Amino acid sequence: MINIRRREFITLLGGAAAWPLTARAQQSAMPVIGFLDTRSPDAIGERLRAFRQGLRETGFVEHENVTIVYRWAEGQYDRLPELAADLVRRQVAVIASGGGIPTAAAAKAATATIPIVFAVPQDPVSFGLIASLARPGGNLTGVNFFTTELTAKRMGLLRELVPTAARMAVLVNPANPNIADTLKDLEGAARSLGLQIHVFNASSRQEIDATFATFIRERPDGLFIGGDAFFLLRRVPLTNLTVRHAIPTAFSQREYPEIGGLMSYGSNIVDAYRQVGVYTGRILKGAKPADLPVVQASRFELVINAQTARTLGLEVPPTLLTRADEVIE
Repeated sequence: MINIRRREFITLLGGAAAWPLTARAQQSAMPVIGFLDTRSPDAIGERLRAFRQGLRETGFVEHENVTIVYRWAEGQYDRLPELAADLVRRQVAVIASGGGIPTAAAAKAATATIPIVFAVPQDPVSFGLIASLARPGGNLTGVNFFTTELTAKRMGLLRELVPTAARMAVLVNPANPNIADTLKDLEGAARSLGLQIHVFNASSRQEIDATFATFIRERPDGLFIGGDAFFLLRRVPLTNLTVRHAIPTAFSQREYPEIGGLMSYGSNIVDAYRQVGVYTGRILKGAKPADLPVVQASRFELVINAQTARTLGLEVPPTLLTRADEVIE
């Protein structure tokens, strides 16, 4: 009797000793996602929440059954190759790539085997990321959320808001690889609207300040700011400058009018990041990027800050108000 109890005790003791090992094994088996972005976490907080929501829709919850390793370039494009290489060295299961073509290209250059899910504002086929939208091939797929293609439309909306405008300033980051396409579209839009445009380059806070000092002297009728990770990171001082100097400004993303910018028009990028989360989860469950067609954004939004319009002495046309997806008072 005593021997039986003793054997039972030894069995229980062995089982208890194995519990931590089992827990560690389960932890090590938890899939790891690498999240690579050109910006910083505070710059894309809402998009990150949408990405995690997409993961939840496929059954994955951060810290519960999936781990996410984040790598942020803080607006410095030249850091992307090393950050991508670091995720590859960590042997992550999937790389979720935010921040456009530069991030996706860096991830693709770093690995031909780890699946990559991108969110890009341009045609990923023309940039050599994939073979086709319907059948991407290789190890990449993702979402095309149309920012560059909406450039002309955004310029037209700014002109509608400022109908007397004749001279428009354009602010772009020369380090952005999409700059040529943006300027080409802007030049075409300006010709069709009878506008003169003057392009300014800025890739540092000092250059932004110098540009606005020029605006004070030259007084453009409006300002068009190109979509860029560097600008988004500095959206608070940039937006404040446009309001302080009373320059009607069109932005590409809703994060600007939410903090006082005049208006924005573009794809619903938050929903695009949710879709990136969905595709990432599907790949963790066994789907192959080559078989997942690129999702093309179908939701576009016009956001107008009516309070800023009044501050600038602008009357928003009723036709524009009725077309707006959101009017901030």
